[in-house]
Amino acid sequence: MIRHLVLFKLNEGVDRDDPRVQKGYEAFRALPGKIDEIRHWELGWNFSDRPIAYDFAINSAFEDTDALRRYVEHPEHQAGVALWREFATWVIADYEF
Repeated sequence: MIRHLVLFKLNEGVDRDDPRVQKGYEAFRALPGKIDEIRHWELGWNFSDRPIAYDFAINSAFEDTDALRRYVEHPEHQAGVALWREFATWVIADYEF
């Protein structure tokens, strides 16, 4: 299994009530019903106020690297990424477990 972690940082001046953010959140929240390769999916807003904290996280899992690749390339995932690109940056970590 492959764990795919993504941590998002909202751009300066953008908060989670921004309509663009809400649209991006809904796009990613809906992915498990649209992409068969997803085996585990959870997401949420960070409540930590530490200066090094990111704002939002996705914790997901896939059977193997091919399934992860298909997910990354899937048009629904790419549409969500395009939304988030407008108001956030992110880092990822992919590892076997």
